Amino acid sequence: MAAPTLQASAQALPSGVPAYRSALTLLASLFFMWGFITVINNTLLPHLRSVFDLDYTRTTLIESVWFIAYFVASLPSAWLIERIGYQRALVTGLVIMAAGALGMVPAAQMPSYAITVASLFVIACGITLLQVAANPYVAVIGPPETASSRLNFVQAFNSFGTTLAPLFGGYLILGRTAAGTASADTVLTQAERLADAQSVQLPYLIVAAVLVVLAIVIARYRLPALGGATQRHAREERARHSLWSHRNLVLGIPAIFIYLIAEIGVSNLFINFVAQPDIGNLTHEQASHYLFLLWGGMMVGRFAGSFLMRSVAPEHVLALFSIGAFVAMLVTVFATGPLAMWSLISVGLFHSIMFPTIFTLGIRGLGPLTEEGSGLLVMAIAGGALVVVQGWLADRYGLQLSFLLTAACELYVLFYALWGAKPSPAASVAAQPA
Repeated sequence: MAAPTLQASAQALPSGVPAYRSALTLLASLFFMWGFITVINNTLLPHLRSVFDLDYTRTTLIESVWFIAYFVASLPSAWLIERIGYQRALVTGLVIMAAGALGMVPAAQMPSYAITVASLFVIACGITLLQVAANPYVAVIGPPETASSRLNFVQAFNSFGTTLAPLFGGYLILGRTAAGTASADTVLTQAERLADAQSVQLPYLIVAAVLVVLAIVIARYRLPALGGATQRHAREERARHSLWSHRNLVLGIPAIFIYLIAEIGVSNLFINFVAQPDIGNLTHEQASHYLFLLWGGMMVGRFAGSFLMRSVAPEHVLALFSIGAFVAMLVTVFATGPLAMWSLISVGLFHSIMFPTIFTLGIRGLGPLTEEGSGLLVMAIAGGALVVVQGWLADRYGLQLSFLLTAACELYVLFYALWGAKPSPAASVAAQPA
């Protein structure tokens, strides 16, 4: 059962249900933008692999740096939110993202691998601040019994952004480069690599402009306050409870960490995988169109999951989807041709509800510890940094066999859904109002 403190937060909103629904509409745009920018990386990585002549390990290392930002920036983000509030934190996060996007312009002009990685790190720090602020805000802003449904709903707009991003990146990055329109084994000249590197300037200038506009809109919007019940409790009150006595949180942190390894591994290596002659035999630009279907499946799954969780327990839905993902990954590893390609595409549908559902199950029953628990769960997104492990496996054992790592990750999510997500008896204690 959800904590009474969450119920109090919903009651504290001055304008009731219409107020939080209006806020959710605006917050959905944030989820859309950070999903969009994150998935641009899926078209950017094969592009950078060609520009800088990288192996899979160094290619996935770029994405690892992106997710290391979640580990580095999560606790400072929580500290910042405590001092300046949710709304100013959201605006700050958007401004940081815009600064990182602008950094991609000189990085492409030089071109510079180091500045590219540093700019992506800055963008990821801004997204981390948005994640730390927006995810718990959505979870507690409305009725607690529909928290999983509500977070899946706004995460569906995140998936809408991830669905459109491959088309955007495919057209403005891969579609305008020699590497993106050539066959997988084409060797580029130095002049072609330099021209390809500069193709990312326009997309990131567009992204920076949109982020600045969105920051201005949110700065002028009146977001509902969460109320005193969800503000940081006094030190002596929080000291009466322990985060580590909550099984659903303790096991939920590694669940998000491990799930991110699976999600990021699939999305970042998707284009290289389906472009292989024995799988899809496509150019990178053509493969990006199928990546659109992967993320589209995630969007559809989140809308469907949001509806389904109104009548079915979220942990049961999570178990069903994790079984589907495990089966899909086994087919991807051991099949060839279109069957392997479409099975990898289908995993987007099964991954769809995993992050928002694990997140809301992880903070369930935390009461006065909800804020700290949320910060730890967002920090666990750093699990995406271990995608470099899959890159290492791909270099040594082959790209297709490397997806066995993804299949193993799905099994932990299944374990969490069946047993780990059950609140411990301590949850009922922490849930008592102060």
